[in-house]
Formats: sequence, C-alpha cells, structure tokens
Amino acid sequence: MPRRPSHGFSLLLLLAMVAVIGVVSAGAVSVGHMATRQQAEQELLAIGSEFRAALISYGAGSPATAMLGPVDLQDLLRDPRVPGLRRHLRKVYADPLTGDTQWGLLRGPNGRIIGIYSLAPGTPAKQAGFDNPYAEFEGATAYSQWVFSATPVVRPSRGDPSGADLRSSR
Repeated sequence: MPRRPSHGFSLLLLLAMVAVIGVVSAGAVSVGHMATRQQAEQELLAIGSEFRAALISYGAGSPATAMLGPVDLQDLLRDPRVPGLRRHLRKVYADPLTGDTQWGLLRGPNGRIIGIYSLAPGTPAKQAGFDNPYAEFEGATAYSQWVFSATPVVRPSRGDPSGADLRSSR
C-alpha cells in the first residue's frame, strides 16, 4: 500500500504553533513592560514625596517672610544657611524612570528651586487615583507635569506657554 505524504499537514501545524507562541510571548512582554513602568511610577511618587518634604523643610528654615527654596539640590543635602550640618534630604535620588540623578527643576521668580520633576519622556500610565497632595497629577500627559513642590503648582493647559519660563532642566 502506498503511503500518503503528511509532510504538508505537519508543516502547517508547526507554523500555526509558532504563530500562537509568538502572540502569547508578545502579550507577556507587553504585560511585563507595563508592570515595570507602573512600579517605576510608584517609586517616582515615593521619591518625589521625599523631595517635596525636603523642600518644605528647607523653606521652613527660611525667614518667615521669605520661605525661600534652595539654589540647587545640593543645598538640601547640607543647608548652607546654618552652621554645622543640617540635612533636609539624605541623598539626591536617581529618577527611577531615567536612572539618572538629573531632574527638571522648577524655579521661582527669584531663581530658587520650588519644585522638581522627571525628565523622562512619555505619558504616565497612572492617570487617576492620586492621593493628596498630588491630585493635580490626574490626567497628566507628560511626566514633566508631575511636579513635586512645597506648594501646589498650577499646570499650564495644552498649548499655553505661560509658566514655561519657570521650568529649567539641569
């Protein structure tokens, strides 16, 4: 009896299995990437809270009428206004989204730092459910709109360049 060739069917079945495995793998990578990004955003919120607390502490040590911010982030590590060692922050933390210690600095009219923000590109995955004092982060279209400051910062509306002169990246 002659055998019927089944090579074509086996090849087709093998190609279908490879395609299914590829789709499942791509989905797993996407889910993993999203989980990593959400974890980095949570870390950014925690580190931003540390910077915010340090800016509040630094401002509280200023004359009552001034509430001045630091000239640079190093002033939070060692307050130059007082003799001895006074720390408002243990170290300049790395941005968990960029891995770098470079931060965007929001400066007031006097040139002093009033807030910090991430220089990471992209749109935040977290769009809602922020606790106070970060309720203004809801609906942010860029990480640079997550400004950690001693006082709330009004975010300019899309296309509105007002307030842009206050930002400077370092």
